[in-house]
Amino acid sequence: QVQLVESGGGLVQAGDSLRLSCLIQGYTFSSYTYTLGWFRQAPGKEREFVAAVNRDGRRIRYGDSLKGRFTISRDNVRNTVYLQMNTLKPEDTAVYYCAADLDFRVVVGGRGDAINYWGKGTLVTVSS
Repeated sequence: QVQLVESGGGLVQAGDSLRLSCLIQGYTFSSYTYTLGWFRQAPGKEREFVAAVNRDGRRIRYGDSLKGRFTISRDNVRNTVYLQMNTLKPEDTAVYYCAADLDFRVVVGGRGDAINYWGKGTLVTVSS
């Protein structure tokens, strides 16, 4: 059973940076096998796609309007995926979820309804 454990959330001010981490544990296959992604859900809104990276890091996708401020990366030795968030805005306030799936197409875009593995989320609050 794959387990995803997020960390790094917190309260920051607008314009600050924050880096989220997600550790992949208990995987049946090597973590290298999985596409890894980040989603977020703001209060009263649907979950939305933030970013995804395929197993070797060569394919990366970002949600609309996030590219340029957010950067996703992965370390297959440490079994960890990161989300570097710069120039944070109050509208970035949300619970951020880590996700994993064997299929890259499942992770990219939308709400991620077909994704097999999710973390419990970490809260990011950006004050104005």
